Amino acid sequence: MKEVRRTTLPVVEMAKSNEEFRQVLWTGDHTQLVLMAIPEGGEIGGEVHEGHDQLLYFVSGEGEATIGETKVPVKAGDVSIVPSGTFHNFRNTGNGMFKLYTTYCPPEHAPGNEHETKQEADAAE
Repeated sequence: MKEVRRTTLPVVEMAKSNEEFRQVLWTGDHTQLVLMAIPEGGEIGGEVHEGHDQLLYFVSGEGEATIGETKVPVKAGDVSIVPSGTFHNFRNTGNGMFKLYTTYCPPEHAPGNEHETKQEADAAE
């Protein structure tokens, strides 16, 4: 899917139907919207974004959020907030895909970036 230019999107439905590990949906000057799908037993991978706040909105499945020293279960309807400079990781602990959309402020990934799998995303970075 090419990056969209519309300003109103059915993002929950788009996130639920997304099957790619990472899909950059929209990039502005100060914010970015990204869809993610994490397979059973998979994870985003531990990371720290310097200079980028991140919010993650979970739409289906179950997982575990590690933010700093805190680990908590997360599920559809939950939001995780990751301040700039904070270690974080998100794991799929349920059955089926763990799906979410996330915002980066400012943008983190190249506009239109798509990675079908975590391995593909890791290789590109």
